[in-house]
Amino acid sequence: MGDAEIIPIGTRGRPGRGTGKQPSSAARDLAGGKGPAARPATRRTPGTGEAGEPVEETVAPDVGPPSQDTAQDATQATPGASRAETPPRPAARTRDRHPRGGIPAADLMAAFQVAAREVFGEEWEVQLARFLAFLRRRVTGDYAVDEYGFDQEVTQRFFMAALRPIAQKWFRIEVRGIENIPTDGGALVVSNHSGTVPVDGLMTMVSIHDHAGRFLRPLGADLVFKMPIVSTMARKGGATLACNEDAERMLRGGELVGVWPEGFKGIGKPYAERYKLQRFGRGGFVSAAIRTGVPIVPLSVVGAEEIYPLVGNIPSLARLLGVPYIPITPTFPLLGPLGLVPLPSKWLLEFGEPIRTDEYDEGAADDPMLVFNVTDQVRETIQQKLYTLLMERESVFR
Repeated sequence: MGDAEIIPIGTRGRPGRGTGKQPSSAARDLAGGKGPAARPATRRTPGTGEAGEPVEETVAPDVGPPSQDTAQDATQATPGASRAETPPRPAARTRDRHPRGGIPAADLMAAFQVAAREVFGEEWEVQLARFLAFLRRRVTGDYAVDEYGFDQEVTQRFFMAALRPIAQKWFRIEVRGIENIPTDGGALVVSNHSGTVPVDGLMTMVSIHDHAGRFLRPLGADLVFKMPIVSTMARKGGATLACNEDAERMLRGGELVGVWPEGFKGIGKPYAERYKLQRFGRGGFVSAAIRTGVPIVPLSVVGAEEIYPLVGNIPSLARLLGVPYIPITPTFPLLGPLGLVPLPSKWLLEFGEPIRTDEYDEGAADDPMLVFNVTDQVRETIQQKLYTLLMERESVFR
């Protein structure tokens, strides 16, 4: 490769120029202000401002002799106007700057009030005051929790408020026979169990609270109280362990207790066996009701079987995780987390006539034949009512 001739930048490809001894014409043009980045030079004149402060004065750059176009523009200018008569631009001082404009505090408060009224209604101030009072009680510890861990305030303000839209908008629950729930005193609500996930228990709790004005105290399985977060929420929501001792204590204390005797056999049964009640165990709930003399209120729930249609199971994985079953539904695990959303089936809840137990003798709870007969009576009452509701229901989803 031979020696190449180096052409400096700015020579427009012609050798012999741009040797560095003097700037090229392109560089002179830029220095003269013809380029887009050129700025006018300034100089400081001492003693011309206030209190003798120096003032910046704009100085026109030396652009050399005017071109023909510039001279023509100058001839068309107003006579008598000269460059020297143009007043200098005053210097900008920090004290002369105005503060940045902002939204007045009154306007912010007005906007906040309008937004709060739209979200919380006309009584938003009362709601806000109640919420602040709730926070104060929580911080100071000024709230009551019973011996089972039931927190009535948290249940009413948060749990019920979260479950209510699901019951009313998603499942569109229709409640019948709510007058069979005693207004006060102890009672035992016995219901069928279904749905793969025990959502029916939560919907029963919010339905009784909204229509009868009472808190249902459910009896939960051991698995519920072995799960870290679920156990705390269940205790605060009023649930306790499904044992005769706790059930009898709550019934004697005038609580409304709920029990689902089918247990995991009910919620984990295949979709082909829907609305066919499983065995009700040994009738421990009947013994508790007879010993305390409280009525038994049968409850039939239609609609829960369709929220997660159980079509399969993974028993090996269930044994590894220590759970009764791993469900396979048409949407789970095929759709991943989206498959956990329950189908919006139409629900019907009907409370039957109470079955009295106060007419039995004191030792009747220890009679296994009597306990079995009463258990079978409750089971048949729920089963027959399920068949009736299924015939009345027009469609699964409406």
